[in-house]
Amino acid sequence: MIERYSRPEMTRIWAPENRFRIWFEIEAHACDAQAALGVIPQSAARAVWERGAFEVERIDEIERETRHDVIAFLTNLAEHIGPEARFLHQGMTSSDVLDTCFAVQLKDAAELLLAGLDALLAALKRRALEHKYTPTVGRSHGVHAEPTTFGLKLAGHYAEFARNRDRLVAAREEIATCAISGAVGTFANIDPAVEAHVAKKLGLEPEPISTQVIPRDRHAHYFMTLALIAAGIERLATEIRHLQRTEVREAEEYFSPGQKGSSAMPHKRNPVLAENLTGLARLVRSTVVPALEDVALWHERDISHSSVERVIAPDATIALDFALARLTGLVDRLAVYPERMRENLESLGGLVDSQRVLLALTQAGMSREEAYAVVQRHAMAAWHGDGRFADLLKRDPDIARLLDPQTIDGLFDATYHQKHVDTIFRRVFGE
Repeated sequence: MIERYSRPEMTRIWAPENRFRIWFEIEAHACDAQAALGVIPQSAARAVWERGAFEVERIDEIERETRHDVIAFLTNLAEHIGPEARFLHQGMTSSDVLDTCFAVQLKDAAELLLAGLDALLAALKRRALEHKYTPTVGRSHGVHAEPTTFGLKLAGHYAEFARNRDRLVAAREEIATCAISGAVGTFANIDPAVEAHVAKKLGLEPEPISTQVIPRDRHAHYFMTLALIAAGIERLATEIRHLQRTEVREAEEYFSPGQKGSSAMPHKRNPVLAENLTGLARLVRSTVVPALEDVALWHERDISHSSVERVIAPDATIALDFALARLTGLVDRLAVYPERMRENLESLGGLVDSQRVLLALTQAGMSREEAYAVVQRHAMAAWHGDGRFADLLKRDPDIARLLDPQTIDGLFDATYHQKHVDTIFRRVFGE
């Protein structure tokens, strides 16, 4: 991922230095377990920890000749450890190191993403409570529907990200497995106790059954979870983009002093952060199909998944980490305009309460079909500017015989739509 969309803590997880550090710990912990089993001398295990070291540049240099990254790493380690290095990697295969390391990296990345989700959830909750009773129009198909509150809008996004947090916790647990099972996963040349020891030291669980690799359905689940989080980001970003449109102007991104919206038009205040988030979400979601296709490897193992994962794992986690931080800042500083919301809510002269009129007529004895037809007739007339909706209703004799003017006026009380806001908030945020 390019530096523009990267944050240092997540980027460090995927840096070569960190990858080789994890490789070293895998090898060193495996040596400890082998020494405990009497497979290698205790002195050899100590030598690995005491003298083990590596240089990224030297590993790269060796790999240019060997064309094998794990062998290059082991060769570099041996240059530091000395004769005891012959006990490294006993009974192991490259995927034992690669897949176990990958599990650690994905687990660590998930921890950072969970922290990002927690910050976003906190911002959404604060703003939802702030606008719990701020009336605004709800829209379906982009058209005015019935009144809601801006707090309810934000609470819906909070609930989605809370579900995504649970999904990521599950994906983190599923991905955190260790395989130290040797060629084709049979443990023929290495005791399962070695795997159990390495897993415990690295905060992983032993993979119940591996081939020569950890099964890739685990990884597919992980990337599908990242994609769902990205979809939630895009849904909220799209809402903000719509609300910032000139014709709506109910909310907008914070526009800092000195910020410029257009090189040509000085008046522009564009939703650039939300648009950027939409693009990043598309990028993260694009990793799902390759991750699913990685599940079907040839027999016990091939490396068709390797090149895919070297790209999508850093890119998806770094992009999503950046996106969560950016969205949190956007929500935290989002400019909200309650008066504009009220103006838009009232712009159709009460048409948003057409259902209340329909229901009142059915309660008063009119058939639903007849009530729908008469309410729609007056609603369309008001839509086209032929009078106020309430006045047209009052002048209709079929309505007047069932509903008096005071009753009709009472059907346009804006607070009616807020009577269960507390109930919904308790469902989302608890007591």
